[in-house]
Parts: sequence; C-alpha cells; structure tokens
Amino acid sequence: MERNTPEVNIMTAEDPVEVSIPGINQVQVNERIGLTFANVLRAFLRQDPDIILVGEIRDTETAEIAIRASLTGHLVFSTVHANDAPTTVTRLVDMGIEPFLVGSSLVLVVAQRLIRKLCPRCKEEAKLPKDVLLQLGLINDPSEEITIYKAREGGCEYCNNTGYKGRTAVHEILEVDEDIKTLIIRGATHDEIRKKAIEKGMRTLYQDGLIKVKKGITSIEEVNRVLAV
Repeated sequence: MERNTPEVNIMTAEDPVEVSIPGINQVQVNERIGLTFANVLRAFLRQDPDIILVGEIRDTETAEIAIRASLTGHLVFSTVHANDAPTTVTRLVDMGIEPFLVGSSLVLVVAQRLIRKLCPRCKEEAKLPKDVLLQLGLINDPSEEITIYKAREGGCEYCNNTGYKGRTAVHEILEVDEDIKTLIIRGATHDEIRKKAIEKGMRTLYQDGLIKVKKGITSIEEVNRVLAV
C-alpha cells in the first residue's frame, strides 16, 4: 500500500486473492487451467510493471522468472517457505537457481514467526534466578534488573483459561549488502551467511523473541516452544 500510487504499475499473482486492493492489478492463479505462477509472471513482463508480487515461490520455474524480473529492473516481492532468513538463500539455490543470480537479485529477506501474547489481565511475574536469566540471554550482567512474566496456570475467563490472548510476530531481517552478496555468490552455507549477518547486526528470531519477553508481551516458555532449536 505504501507503493500504491496511480503512477506505479503494481501487478500481483496470488493463490488465492485474499484481499481486493483498488489500484493494483491482481491475478488469481488457477493451475487446473494452466494459469500457474510462472505463466502469470511471463504475461506480467509484457505489461511493463514497476512492482510485481508473487504470492509464493514454489518451484524452479517461478523462481527463475521472478529473479529474471528483478534483474531487469522490477521490484519483486514474494514469499518462500524457510526456517529463517539466511536459509532462504539456500532454499533458492536448492531450487536450482545459480548462486550468482541469487546474490545479484536478492535485496532483503524478512523471516517471521507467530507467537502467542500473554493475557494482559492474568499474566504473572516469573521469578527466575540470575544465572538462568544470563544463560537465556535475557540479561548481560548479573547486576541488571528486569521483570518478566509468565502465563497464569488455568488462565482466566478473558483468555479462555489459556493464559494467552492474541498473537504477535517475531522477525529476523537479513539485508543483502556487498559482503553477504559475496558469500552467496561463492556458495556459502546458510550458517556462514547467518554468522556474517549477525556480525553486521542482524537480530535473530530468538533475540527478537527475548525482546518481547523483556517487554512483557510474551513468556520465555512461549519463545522456547516456537523458536528454540
């Protein structure tokens, strides 16, 4: 929606089109009649789009066309199923895309997971020893004082006796700069890419989860349930 202005031609291939957005050319994929992501993308490239959204990159053909579109000056948004942001790179390579093409076209990867939020009406303070807080990474110094919360056993009526109410997202953002691009092009593993990204300041999914624990949004149990390796 930030990019949706009359002078910008935005085209999307979705399966299905979940929300109709005025000003955007949306196409619903229908594989039964041959209207695949790849075929829709080919048709898009003949219509001078500025921005293309591909609902999901599922196969080599779709990935190749999406990358070709990005290399010819289009801004391409898409989703890929992967464990975290650095793994997205190796997923694309596993699909058969040459590492130099991935490195040349990829700009930014955002990984996200959903975690449950603590019930604001019945959450309780969780008292953990300092050594445990240090081990979990919630504090960096024994003198640091923080208050964290946990779900109340049995919850309350407001949260349907679960201790949690609603969900929020934790994110991991990988910016593909020259150093990361060099690693991708030479065929680095996702562990090497992750290490370099963390050196450059990338916050992992788990670290983002810990921030939400410190803010009282969720519990350490929930973060460990969803994100612990």
